[in-house]
Amino acid sequence: MRRVVLLLRTAATTCAAVTLLASCARGGSDADDGGRLPGAPVGVTAAAGSATSVHVMWNAVSADPPVTAYEVYRGTTKVQEVPAAERMVDVIRLSPSTAYVFSVRARSGDDLLGPRSTEVRATTPAAVAADAKPPTRPGATRGKTVGSRAVQLSWSASKDDWAVLSYDVYQGTSKIHSVGGNQTATVVTGLRPGTRYAFTVRARDAADNLSPPGATVRLTTPGSDDGKDTAPIAFRASTHRADGAYYIDLAWVPPRTDGVVTEYEIRLDGQTATSLVYGGNPPRDKATYSFYVGRDAGVSHRVRIRAKLPDGTWGGFSPEVTCTTTP
Repeated sequence: MRRVVLLLRTAATTCAAVTLLASCARGGSDADDGGRLPGAPVGVTAAAGSATSVHVMWNAVSADPPVTAYEVYRGTTKVQEVPAAERMVDVIRLSPSTAYVFSVRARSGDDLLGPRSTEVRATTPAAVAADAKPPTRPGATRGKTVGSRAVQLSWSASKDDWAVLSYDVYQGTSKIHSVGGNQTATVVTGLRPGTRYAFTVRARDAADNLSPPGATVRLTTPGSDDGKDTAPIAFRASTHRADGAYYIDLAWVPPRTDGVVTEYEIRLDGQTATSLVYGGNPPRDKATYSFYVGRDAGVSHRVRIRAKLPDGTWGGFSPEVTCTTTP
């Protein structure tokens, strides 16, 4: 229960007649006992990604305690909540040829909800029937580093028989950024120092057709990064037996990165054993996974794990641990 008490020559601390209830519900927008609200997100943008989707982005909010989540609103309706590390979202299942208004609010670690951002507007285009022709590939792709954690990319506009609605930026095979179809340059942030990147740009039209990728832009951010800060945390491995077979049980805390981790690589005895890819709701605080390793008892295995980071690169490996199948 969140509330602010109006003191009228008394030390009243309950919801009495002299109590001003700012919010007696979880997730209220006011602080109690000196708590501080997170600020309103700035840098909010919205651009149609197709006839039925809009891509919303915003800048991180610094707060004490730190922000743990962002809420995205379409008008007055909350349409999505994302963890603090994630600062862009595709709002889907919209109607073609419709104007929408979006805003974002930040939620702090003690569950205080900050004020709304400035409202931004985006209009979805008309639906295009039977459009199977993708835009042309973006040309003249260029880039340069902007410090150790950002790059600036530019390209020449693609052409489409209807219209280019957005450009998607990929690092390797991972989509990491998106801008509106009227932009031919952007700054990609949240990168790692001393890391090699390979960026490509693809155009998207109203029917969700994707162009071929433009030429690859290869850049290396200055500085150094040994990967330790990008490795999964508190990695543990044990075994259990079920129906005559042995399984290795893994547990870890996802690395603290500028975004959400959705993919991991598991190494077993020095070889890649499996890739673990999460769908709509990847774990944020603690992750677990079990996999089959055979039917023999008394076998020792070495195992470690690494995460594919939101910038499309692989992070550092966890420390390698050893576990043994026991009867």
